[in-house]
Amino acid sequence: MSQKLIVVTGGTRGIGRAIIEIFAKNGFDVVASARKRKDLNELQNFINTEYKVKCFTYAADLAKKEQVMGLAGFIESLNRPVDILVNNAGNFIPGNIYEEEDGVLENLIETNLYSAYHLTRGLVKGMIAQKSGHIFNMCSVASLMAYPNGGSYSISKFALLGFSKCLREEMKPFNIKVTSIMPGAVLTDSWAGVDIPTERFMSADDVAKTIWMAYHLSDSAVIEEIVMRPQRGDI
Repeated sequence: MSQKLIVVTGGTRGIGRAIIEIFAKNGFDVVASARKRKDLNELQNFINTEYKVKCFTYAADLAKKEQVMGLAGFIESLNRPVDILVNNAGNFIPGNIYEEEDGVLENLIETNLYSAYHLTRGLVKGMIAQKSGHIFNMCSVASLMAYPNGGSYSISKFALLGFSKCLREEMKPFNIKVTSIMPGAVLTDSWAGVDIPTERFMSADDVAKTIWMAYHLSDSAVIEEIVMRPQRGDI
């Protein structure tokens, strides 16, 4: 019997890497995508050696639809049911709407929204056929409220939450769960260089453990939305 399979985009660093590690540690095979082949090779070697599971990798810029569909085709070629899809790939560009460089909105919508939309469409028919699966969309507290310097990033995350809500309704008859994760400040590369104590942040492991927990409910229950913030509040 084959191991269960989890697909994680943006899988070589930060939250994506932590998600992959917790599921691999517990026996899941993994499909990871990211833009840099070198980082994917390092991840693959580590997962295969450390956890003795299969780690499949695919290098792609998921802001480009044709590369998203290439990833979907690669996953389909494995001829394996997908048990979990984590749409984690994303980009963060701070700024105000009226001051942003031209093209920022398009970049963030393509990376943060369209990547999830197209990959989900590419994989969900298999989940429907097997009448099981769990899709996690990495939204943000920026999906819930506007804030200064949020700009197009917040717009894209509002849209991703809307996508999740629509998908949740559509997937109910097929026993496919959809969960939106909305973290506040997590200590990842997005915060590199800031002069803020590390204890003011959540860790990527916090988010990974939360997804692991949400996945392990009974078939009759789903956590639709999870909001996570640092204990002392947002930064």
